[in-house]
Amino acid sequence: MTETRAAIEQGRTALGIEFGSTRIKAVLIGPDNAAIATGAHDWENQFVDRVWTYSLDAVWAGVQDCFAALAKDVRERHGVELTSTGALGVSAMMHGYLAFDADGELLTPFRTWRNTNTGDASEQLSELFDYNIPHRWSIAHLYQAVLNGEEHLPRLAHLTTLAGYVHWKLTGRQVLGVGDASGMFPIDVTTGGYDAGKLAQFDELVDGRLPVKLEQLLPAVLPAGESGGTLTEAGAKLLDPTGTLQPGAVVCPPEGDAGTGMVATNSVARRTGNVSAGTSIFAMIVLDGPLSRRHSEVDLVTTPAGDLVAMVHCNNGASELNSWAGLFTQFATALGVSADANTIFETLFRSALDGAPDGGGLMAFNYLSGEPITKLHEGRPLFLREPGSTLDLSTFMRVQLYSALATLRLGMDVLQKSENVQLDRMFAHGGLFKTKGVAQNLLAAAINTPVSVGDLASEGGAWGIAILAAFVAAKQPGQTLDDFLTGTVFAGAELETAAPAPADVAGFDAFIQRYAAALPVEQAAVANT
Repeated sequence: MTETRAAIEQGRTALGIEFGSTRIKAVLIGPDNAAIATGAHDWENQFVDRVWTYSLDAVWAGVQDCFAALAKDVRERHGVELTSTGALGVSAMMHGYLAFDADGELLTPFRTWRNTNTGDASEQLSELFDYNIPHRWSIAHLYQAVLNGEEHLPRLAHLTTLAGYVHWKLTGRQVLGVGDASGMFPIDVTTGGYDAGKLAQFDELVDGRLPVKLEQLLPAVLPAGESGGTLTEAGAKLLDPTGTLQPGAVVCPPEGDAGTGMVATNSVARRTGNVSAGTSIFAMIVLDGPLSRRHSEVDLVTTPAGDLVAMVHCNNGASELNSWAGLFTQFATALGVSADANTIFETLFRSALDGAPDGGGLMAFNYLSGEPITKLHEGRPLFLREPGSTLDLSTFMRVQLYSALATLRLGMDVLQKSENVQLDRMFAHGGLFKTKGVAQNLLAAAINTPVSVGDLASEGGAWGIAILAAFVAAKQPGQTLDDFLTGTVFAGAELETAAPAPADVAGFDAFIQRYAAALPVEQAAVANT
């Protein structure tokens, strides 16, 4: 019997499940914290009645298919059934609005982070709290519902995130990890809970227009390392309707994808940061202390351990790149050339390295949805070029990659230039960085900071939440999350670091100036189409 098979049979494993924007992924890790099996299920949000949403039926159908794929992988790779796991964790895209009544019934379709129709609420709450409240935060969605006088509010009993909802159904507990909770409502990092002063301000603001005080609507907050409950019999059946998976696993507090990204890149210590790039793209910088003032481009959240983090979140990441890759794939097929998706992406991405460093007179906006950093409530993907510019594949692809990084750069300028935030290291993960040495190098140029990718972060947030689950099971007295990651999980991990190339730094600087100057074109497209 192999050591891995023995660990599976004895339940010395941890399972992480993450609900991303386009994929639900499960990762099973062994005692050495390395992935030993994976499963996945692709899904997509729907735009229904001008709201981005997922149905709850899709949540459960997706996670069951994902778990079944994981269990099959365990059988095929290790010759054993997955009947139990020692620890379990759930993470998901942050923010949004999942509102339930006292009977646990959903009151309105799930409103995801991607919705930007909360502008009035975001502006008013930011002014009230003197604290940036982005459009996508749960409290903005709630207050916008109050401003709109929505009929479901008198029946509202519980508000949570997607990770909090799934955790609740698996364990019976309405809790959140502090990182995910910090995307619902501001956290007081000195207490580790919701900011009491701001809770009181909100209750006074709504003045009886909600049935209970805000604190009663929000999930309880837990830091990394504390138990979030155990997998119940009903919860096990939700994951595995065949009944093979048994209850009893300790479950860590549910977290958001930002928190699991920090864990997956070992960037929970102060003066470290990470960039996650998928459907959205965002940077997380763990701060030495508070910022000097509020900035609309920067959100303040926390690590899963509760330390203050500056978050630059951009709604639009790699989706437009995927669309262009699909177009080139269709062209290849029309020519009778067969190539898998990985080959297509790698070929296109690598061509970008030969493109003009400043974008060569080409410009692109990847806005499939609104982008609060550039103050756009809706998006229109655009590609344009100056007369006389050369339209070649390499520069075209470089500009598409630059476009995916552009709004991130605008937000990072606030931290690096206005607040003089210092970074010792920046890590990157997500699909954008799978082709080695391309997006990584261009990101290093965009933020003029060395960027590292690691050999363990390839499984992404699902692996990160599995690590948080393992931390609950393995935590020693006085051990911090940073201790666990640095001393155990990442000990000996190999990193590849790209330093910013001066020519690319100068090129991106020139591109971002033209990008900012061309924003009125994007604004006009939104206003007139």
